[in-house]
Amino acid sequence: MKESKIIGGLIAMMGAIMFSTKAVLVKLAYQYDIDAVSLLMLRMLFSLPFFLIIGLMTLSKSKSSQVNLKKNKWKVAILGLLGYYIASYLDLEGLRYIDASLERIILFIYPTLVIIFSYLIYKIPIKHIQIVAIVMTYVGIIIAYRANMDVSQGEEVVTGASYVLGSAVAYSLYLVGTGDLSLKLGTKVYTSTSMSIAALAIILHNSLVNGFNLFDFESVVYFYALLISIISTVIPSYLIVEGIRRIGPNNSSIIGSIGPISTITLAVIFLGEEISLVQALGSVIVIVGVVLVILSKEPKPSS
Repeated sequence: MKESKIIGGLIAMMGAIMFSTKAVLVKLAYQYDIDAVSLLMLRMLFSLPFFLIIGLMTLSKSKSSQVNLKKNKWKVAILGLLGYYIASYLDLEGLRYIDASLERIILFIYPTLVIIFSYLIYKIPIKHIQIVAIVMTYVGIIIAYRANMDVSQGEEVVTGASYVLGSAVAYSLYLVGTGDLSLKLGTKVYTSTSMSIAALAIILHNSLVNGFNLFDFESVVYFYALLISIISTVIPSYLIVEGIRRIGPNNSSIIGSIGPISTITLAVIFLGEEISLVQALGSVIVIVGVVLVILSKEPKPSS
């Protein structure tokens, strides 16, 4: 049992680190004159076959999942668009304007937003420690944000931060609505179906904006898109699910706190981003706040 937990922890950590590479890889791809919609399209085209194959294979073995999918198809569609299309698009747009390190700090507030939305939608009480954690998280964001304003163009930082904040909101709403459906359909079927629906939306979006012009970029862009789809999308999504299966969602989320630190480190190494002491302080406050949120026991919904 102990060995399984250790392996589960390592799996969850690897998944979190691989997820954290997305922001850095996106910034590298943006150096070669590609817009957010086209890059998102390439990411989905490369990763979609994997999700389709895994989803169809799993669905074919479970009649209950097939029935539940038919009953909940509209909910799955809405949540898929919210979590994999809107959130992803806003995040990639934000990365056009701000550093990968700041993007990860802002995006990492989603656990606090989940608590707030759970209270507003399902009337789940917010505990005192969670209020403290939420305040800490936003104080850390403000510190890191202001520090970035001092070294970057103010208007671009505001624009980029707004996009990423919108992404965090969309992803939080997706998580709040996902719980019951993932239990009914199974993680693999739910994730694969959501990704497929989001892919169709991205294809439509790209056709309206770019007319399917996906073959005029430099070859290195396709290489980065492939890395984003495999390293930052497909593999980590299943690693984190396996980590949750072995050690539970709370422990996996705590280990996931390594994500912002990993992104900041990778951004310094591969993008040459500079992190000031003030930004580092803001990052630490955000991470501590989120860990407090995750460690706090989730209360039951009010009757």
